[in-house]
Amino acid sequence: MFAVMAKIKPLLIALALPIAAGGLYLLWAWWHPLHPGDETYTLRPGMSLRAFAQELRARRAIPETSSFVLLAYLSGHARDFKAGEYRFRDGIAETELLDQVVAGRVVEYPLILVEGWTFRQFLQALANAPKLNHTLAGLTPAQIMERLGRPGEHPEGRFYPDTYNYSSGHTDLTILARAYNKMQTRLRQEWDGRAADLPFKSPDAALILASIVEKETGRPEERPLIAGVFINRLRKHIRLQTDPTVIYGLGEKFDGNLRLRDLKADTPYNTYIRAGLPPTPIAMPGGEALRAVLHPAVTRALYFVSRGDGSHVFSETLHDHNDAVIKYQLRGKPRAFSSNAAPERNR
Repeated sequence: MFAVMAKIKPLLIALALPIAAGGLYLLWAWWHPLHPGDETYTLRPGMSLRAFAQELRARRAIPETSSFVLLAYLSGHARDFKAGEYRFRDGIAETELLDQVVAGRVVEYPLILVEGWTFRQFLQALANAPKLNHTLAGLTPAQIMERLGRPGEHPEGRFYPDTYNYSSGHTDLTILARAYNKMQTRLRQEWDGRAADLPFKSPDAALILASIVEKETGRPEERPLIAGVFINRLRKHIRLQTDPTVIYGLGEKFDGNLRLRDLKADTPYNTYIRAGLPPTPIAMPGGEALRAVLHPAVTRALYFVSRGDGSHVFSETLHDHNDAVIKYQLRGKPRAFSSNAAPERNR
């Protein structure tokens, strides 16, 4: 027996050494820092584990494929990879790389949809976004709303301005759906907690006024006051007389210079000649504009005029408003005002 053991011992040692060496190598391969660079790696739908490992090796993200494939099988995740576009941090280990593709932590790109943008500007931002799957090209706004499951609904003002992260292959329609749902949620929240005795019959009416407030001022602290002025005018059945609605009604005819004849142009959005709110929002209001309209400042002001620095002067009487217009708009040079032709422009 001792003779047999004497003969087996060298064989066992001979087998143990490569096994130990192999085990040490696997530990090194699985845990040593990798340097995949700042480029992206695409795991295509249906791509096999070995094919992905070969791509990683070909681009020198991993030193060889066998250890990575073995790690995936031993961990039970050989079939759990998520397709997508990946970027791996410098110094990542194979174990972490495997965890990332199993969890589907893909590269995300930000898409910023800005407060006060129109639906047309939203669509342009989507069209310019890299890596998005563009499905809306050539569709009319009405067709887009049909695809969103909202046939017959006007799109203006219906999408919440925010930063939306997306990954390669996501569709532009998916982003729009997220923005639409977020606006619905935020509007409902603000409507449910609204102040008492507001002159709105529906959340849609509040959304319309919020879009006007959004376009009238970029200063968050002024939005409740701007909203308060417009609400006072609605209560007193005074025309809103606000330039942004006129500009929206002019559409592509507007050349950047609002003229007196434009204020007389009869469009559904001309609040100088039509009472009440315009038929639809004129832009995408943000959360602060929504809150301002449904929680307006308590004020007796009926007028406001721009100081020229982004802020406004608020007035309760036409006389005070005219004085503010002379000071800030006419550079101190008074003109003859009549009670029948008062400069009630709010900007």
